[in-house]
Amino acid sequence: MNLAVCADVGSTYTKAAVVDLDGGRLVGAAAAPTTVGTDVLHGLDAAVGAATAGLAAGDHLPWYVCSSAGGGLRLAVIGYEPLVTAQAGRRVGLSAGANVVHVAAGRLGQADLTALRAARPDVVLLVGGTDGGDADTLTHNATRLARARWRVPVVLAGNADVRDDLHALLAAAKVPVTAADNVLPRIGVLTPAPARAAIREVFLRHVIGGKKLSRGGRFARLVRAATPDAVLTGVEVLADALGGDLAVVDVGGATTDVYSVLTPDERDSGPSQEVAGTLWRARTVEGDLGMRWSAPGVVRAAAEERLLTAGEEDDLAAAAAVRAADPGFLPADDADRAADRRIAALAATVALRRHARGAATGERAGRDLRDIKVMVGSGGVLRHAAPADAAGVLAAVLGDHAGGWPLPRAARAVVDVDYVLAAGGLLAADHPDAAAALLRRHLAG
Repeated sequence: MNLAVCADVGSTYTKAAVVDLDGGRLVGAAAAPTTVGTDVLHGLDAAVGAATAGLAAGDHLPWYVCSSAGGGLRLAVIGYEPLVTAQAGRRVGLSAGANVVHVAAGRLGQADLTALRAARPDVVLLVGGTDGGDADTLTHNATRLARARWRVPVVLAGNADVRDDLHALLAAAKVPVTAADNVLPRIGVLTPAPARAAIREVFLRHVIGGKKLSRGGRFARLVRAATPDAVLTGVEVLADALGGDLAVVDVGGATTDVYSVLTPDERDSGPSQEVAGTLWRARTVEGDLGMRWSAPGVVRAAAEERLLTAGEEDDLAAAAAVRAADPGFLPADDADRAADRRIAALAATVALRRHARGAATGERAGRDLRDIKVMVGSGGVLRHAAPADAAGVLAAVLGDHAGGWPLPRAARAVVDVDYVLAAGGLLAADHPDAAAALLRRHLAG
């Protein structure tokens, strides 16, 4: 068989899969704790070794690796004004697999620079002005970064008329800078792909090595993408294979991520179009919704959304506090497992509400998920649950009639039990047929 290894180095666990590239089949899989405290290669090698055990030439297979260890990719966005270019930049950053930790708009002052430094971004996305439009704000902000001896990598993706001059200005000041096409070349036209590719390149070239996750350069050479970027690519491949709209909710320990791929609607090109553009393939990150570190945030958000039953809040808050205090907590009995399922259902429901309403994406009209064909559930709490329990979590989302968003008309729910979305995304560039076959086999039914 023509095999390849796909691995995701997560914040807690490293997952490895072996894929038959000829048939798009999963032939081996294993997981090991991520060894951030020593060297992440220890956990990665252990997971790959277990996944390839007994396979011929297992030591010589090509590796495709993504990573969210060490906090993943922290991105700051600086734009011209908050409702257009800054919002467009934020959407592009999320689609690139980043955790957007700071958004600023307008001409940067000293207090703004102080706040930017305090956010500790790994990369800054500097945007502003449509092509041929305002250039003063983008020029001012690039000049402030240059004079501030800024050393965090910058992706410059604003007004094309001044891009070359500002790239030269930043480079002369020894600011690590990569130029990309404008994320918003015209009002209502969002062009994410060039900036997304540039952010990925900077992540691989600067961020992975800078996190000191491993000694030497082998890990940095292995990693090809941030994990959320790889997953979104997998979601895109699956949507293309299905030929329709698709949504994914990934319930993690610290965040709950929602991905959606929608068919472009020509009606959105008229006068009512979004001035910051529509991102048809989008991701949102809910940093207050998670199974462990952020479990208390789930209870608070659920209470605000009036999702809790009478008398439920105190007991669930106590269970969430236990999980936040011990992120390695494993359920020991039926009561613990029931609490996990409830927290997962609430996290997924709130995250989908925010995503669909537009609160998380910044879109005025939200995201229309009525035509999605498949709702995919991901995350350890779903992968390791009994099938009926995992189905119950997704049923809560698909039955959220009081959520304030139009529900899918006829969506089928499926769980990414074998964790193939990341693998499909990693393989998409070099082996598109294998990636599509793998995702269809495991998630299309």
